[in-house]
Amino acid sequence: MESFGQIILSGFLIGVLVSAPMGPVGMLIIQRTLNKGRWAAFFTGVGAALSDVFYCLLTGLGLAFITDFIEAHEFLLQIFGSVVLIGFAFYLFQKNPARALRKRTENKTTFFKDIGTGFLFTFSNPLILFFIIGLFGRFNFLMPEYQYYHYSAGYCAIFVGALVWWYLITFSINKIRAHFNVRSMWLLNRIIGTILIVMAVVGIYKGISGYIKKSDSNEQITTHTLHQGA
Repeated sequence: MESFGQIILSGFLIGVLVSAPMGPVGMLIIQRTLNKGRWAAFFTGVGAALSDVFYCLLTGLGLAFITDFIEAHEFLLQIFGSVVLIGFAFYLFQKNPARALRKRTENKTTFFKDIGTGFLFTFSNPLILFFIIGLFGRFNFLMPEYQYYHYSAGYCAIFVGALVWWYLITFSINKIRAHFNVRSMWLLNRIIGTILIVMAVVGIYKGISGYIKKSDSNEQITTHTLHQGA
């Protein structure tokens, strides 16, 4: 019973911590809380939580394979994720906050679309697996004595922890909504879009430079091997 409670607590903390860093999805949810309303943002968080649980399952079921795959394609994945950020940043720059406000008053929010957006936005950053691996190690989430029902409860706890985090974030941001008007939302879109572009440019630069260095290193190793063989 003690191990059952331990994995539930560990899973809950992992769910909170994997969601807590205010990266691109956090900025997206803040922007949606102000532009589309609290529940649209919360369901975006639901999508992000589902993506986190998916990556947690991949980590638990195939730790070695997943790690090898990410290490082999780390820089290409970084470039891909950065391109996704740039696309969303341009979307924010073109978005009209007044139109978003009208949509909210007309109550036309599609929660399934919000869930899908949150899932895909989080899914586009597979490097989060390294963070999850670290959390799994820190909280001893993968233990040989655990059975399938322990892990079932643990992964459910991860999902609940992520949902609690996004619920609190959307609740808090919604409370300060009165301090934001259309101009404030327009400015927020520009600020968030600019931050995302900066993050994306840095990511693309690191991805390309890392890929070039890796290719040069592999080429040197191959050349050295050929010389030794000769």
